[in-house]
Amino acid sequence: MSLAALDRDARATGLAIRGAFHPAPGDAVPEGAGTLILLGPDEPGFWPEFRRSPEYSDDAPHPLDRWSRRVIGALAARWGSMAVIPADGPPWPPFLSWAARSGQAFPSPIGLYVHARAGLWISYRGAVALPGRLELPQPSAPPCPACAGHPCASACPVGALSTGAPYDIARCQSYLRTEAGRDCRERGCLARRACPISATLPRQDEQSAFHMAAFMEDWPTGTAPETDRAGKKGEPA
Repeated sequence: MSLAALDRDARATGLAIRGAFHPAPGDAVPEGAGTLILLGPDEPGFWPEFRRSPEYSDDAPHPLDRWSRRVIGALAARWGSMAVIPADGPPWPPFLSWAARSGQAFPSPIGLYVHARAGLWISYRGAVALPGRLELPQPSAPPCPACAGHPCASACPVGALSTGAPYDIARCQSYLRTEAGRDCRERGCLARRACPISATLPRQDEQSAFHMAAFMEDWPTGTAPETDRAGKKGEPA
């Protein structure tokens, strides 16, 4: 078993390995885990896979959570491992801490995590805890120091995401509910789209609109759970 082989298996389901690490004491991983693997959308194949699923069309609540649980649970079963989903809680699994431990995700100028390959589009649908210690790649270099001008820091039309300030969830949600917020609402967060790495990921507008609708509907204005269903703290997937 290799990380590359597991990644090929994951990509057949619309997911991709977005980081992995060998747990240490205090990482709050399932007992007995030798390698924790983080899984996120594999663009552009992720959205068509989800749209073909029974969860997408059955009109039951939280279709993407349920899809993630089923698909990642099946991967975990094949890999002889245990699945962990961001919605498992409380207490919520510490996906942000795990992302940092993977050496592939880093704080961006606007506070959200940026991934070396997925940019600010990074989200985590779940993780698998393998009992063995797989050989892992070297950590990536943080991408933001080499980014000219940090376009993410000035892209938000209402300054809800800016350098050195906490994410203003209430201002973001209020703006999304206006006519002026249609572009963010239907195509995804402008700040996240401004990331040069995000721009290389062919993410469909329909997918972004789905996540934004959930962001506005699931949480009252100005509130967000400690860790949302994308594994990010208080911001849409």
